[in-house]
Amino acid sequence: MANVTQKSVVTMQARGAVVHHARTDVAVRDLTVTIDEPAERGGTNQGATPTETLVIALIGCTTVVSHRIADRLGITLENMSVDVAADFDRRGVMQEEHLTVPFPKMDLRITVTSSAPDDQIEQLKDDLRKFCPISNVIRQSGTDLTETWTVNRPG
Repeated sequence: MANVTQKSVVTMQARGAVVHHARTDVAVRDLTVTIDEPAERGGTNQGATPTETLVIALIGCTTVVSHRIADRLGITLENMSVDVAADFDRRGVMQEEHLTVPFPKMDLRITVTSSAPDDQIEQLKDDLRKFCPISNVIRQSGTDLTETWTVNRPG
């Protein structure tokens, strides 16, 4: 069997079609993702808002990258949940003030169940901070992103 070398840099492509002034259906790969506003803000409430989508991306990236790291370290994450509390300064989207950091603070709460030793869990935490591209973009934007881990032991 031939080894396949994956490219280091790839170009992602997505295309947004405006369905309604507050709703955009975005085609990516063979999927369609709807981004929308709630009805009370003039949307059709068919999907997460753009800012909620950022928080959702952080959760998804955290879980995917954590599991990839765990696989590399040879540890099992039996259960995992990720919660985010994000302070969002809406003055920018309300066009009241230009903000360079619209999310001044995000708290990421990660709960896992694993029998992995403490040193491997610490390696997982360190590697997640290094390798999750979404959290890296958020941190580089100036957001104070904290992670609180709860590690439950099976049995």
